[in-house]
Amino acid sequence: MEFNRIIKLLRKERGITQKQAAEDLGVSQALLSHYEKGIRECGLDFVVRVADYYNVSCDYLLGRSAERNGMMLSAEDLPNPEKMKERADKKAAKAAAKAERDSLRRLQ
Repeated sequence: MEFNRIIKLLRKERGITQKQAAEDLGVSQALLSHYEKGIRECGLDFVVRVADYYNVSCDYLLGRSAERNGMMLSAEDLPNPEKMKERADKKAAKAAAKAERDSLRRLQ
């Protein structure tokens, strides 16, 4: 689905008039109408305002995700390459130890 259809759908789902939504979003009703009809394209700042207003992700508004509420990641949520390497090394060491035990058992 396209941005213009999505913002119109969200507004109608919530029972908000175009006039009220335009006022809340800080644009004229005429401009919101043009956005909803696909006559004009908005800027990124408006996309973010609409996402916050309807409590959905920008990816959802842009048709990139079917999930309305995308997760927001913080720096702590991002993988730490050093910790990932440590985990991989530990896993490899465990696998090597198991392989050595298995080969010793076969020899017995």
